[in-house]
Amino acid sequence: MNNSYDEIKKLLKASNSMLKRNINEDIKKSYGIITEQNDITNKINPIEDTEKAIENEEKPKNNKQQSYRISGGVLSLHGRDTTDLELTTDEKVAFQETMDEFIGQVSDLVDFEKLNVYESNVEWGGKIIDFDVDFYFTIGENNGIYINGDMLKVDENFLDMLNKLQTYYEKFKSKWAKVLASRKKTIPRKQNEE
Repeated sequence: MNNSYDEIKKLLKASNSMLKRNINEDIKKSYGIITEQNDITNKINPIEDTEKAIENEEKPKNNKQQSYRISGGVLSLHGRDTTDLELTTDEKVAFQETMDEFIGQVSDLVDFEKLNVYESNVEWGGKIIDFDVDFYFTIGENNGIYINGDMLKVDENFLDMLNKLQTYYEKFKSKWAKVLASRKKTIPRKQNEE
């Protein structure tokens, strides 16, 4: 859309430079000469406006974050107010168990990234050093396991690691779904509602 606007703008500029003279408004109207409006202060761009609205919806301006270091890992809580950022003992234990279980069940050579707990989802990842593979777990709005690597050698060991990753993801999903459920606040009903 902007490309055609820019093209018309260039054509008008070329046409004006070819005329090399000022044309009064009466002549412009009588011959149908189109000129660019110089003072546009509030352009409407529906695509850009929609993208900004979606971004503001996903990441409200008042979103806060608090990170906690737990046994060498980082747990980051995200919320709208300070009560959302308070770490409970259950969350701390769940995080410690998550790291320990991953090391015991998937790979003991791993570099973990921080685990992010949002209002409606949990995201966590890291790098499995044995295979030079980055993994990413997400539950909530976008469930799934994602992996990334360059020139991965697909052999029995790699396929075994993928199966372990898949099996572990189900435990991760179950544990952190409970944490998300416990963090949800119950909105009190008004007395006149039934």
